[in-house]
Amino acid sequence: MNLLIPSPETRNAEIREIAFQSGEHTLRGHLFLPMETPRIVVVLNGATGVKARFYSSFAKWLAEQKGIACLTYDYRHFGASALEDIRKSKANMSDWGVHDQEAARAFLADAFPESRVWVIGHSLGSMCLPFQRNLEQIDRFIAITGGPGHYSDHPWPYQALARLFWFGPFPLITLLLGYLPGRTMRVGEDLPSGVYWQWRKWCTRRGFYSSEFGRELPFPDWVGLKAPTKFVAVKDDVITPPKTVWRLMQCHPSAPKTQLLLEPKAYGLQKIGHINVLSEKSRAVWESIVA
Repeated sequence: MNLLIPSPETRNAEIREIAFQSGEHTLRGHLFLPMETPRIVVVLNGATGVKARFYSSFAKWLAEQKGIACLTYDYRHFGASALEDIRKSKANMSDWGVHDQEAARAFLADAFPESRVWVIGHSLGSMCLPFQRNLEQIDRFIAITGGPGHYSDHPWPYQALARLFWFGPFPLITLLLGYLPGRTMRVGEDLPSGVYWQWRKWCTRRGFYSSEFGRELPFPDWVGLKAPTKFVAVKDDVITPPKTVWRLMQCHPSAPKTQLLLEPKAYGLQKIGHINVLSEKSRAVWESIVA
């Protein structure tokens, strides 16, 4: 690990640049450390197409305000873990949601064997635990704006944009270019084609990822997670509406569960939304999320 010199605004937290392996792939990210030895360490699994640096403010807040160490990282062939040529990537959503997330948790648990391990998942980052191993390693799970949804679950007019993303020009463009040019098309970051195609398959089928059990995905262990869990939905989230977040609860029948619905006005905010729940703009809700 290479120690980065903390900037003045992070003087109460130590930030380390890290790299670890997920199979043959090197994943890169940062470890945010409190000044005292952490009793709790968090692996923060990000949303699809959201770079790890987006979560820096939240991770720093955990370290400075809660004394909790936090690992942020980019999935294979994306962000700081990207290839020079994205068209050469064979990565898909299963690689990100199962293998990379499991590798990140194993890395953190090995680095802090005396600390309790929490998993905080944002969107995709919260949806694939049943396919992962060693779930007994987890002491707490917080799922934020993640849930198995069909494009028909989106409210209008956002549903029109979702239909365009899955059935409009985007599939053809991805096929022709060999990757999804998200930045050019102004729909986020560039994504490996395998990620887009599997994401599309999940979101356009009523069973979400169930058709891939035993194929692209391992058979799920629905009762493997027994740690306390918290499912966080946002009232104005049009990408993963609350009903789809509550649907995810059914995937963990053996885990004690609580629910939290974040309403912007209750925190003095005009809006929160799907992505910005963990941005600096929504700092007011963070205490409720981890409480």
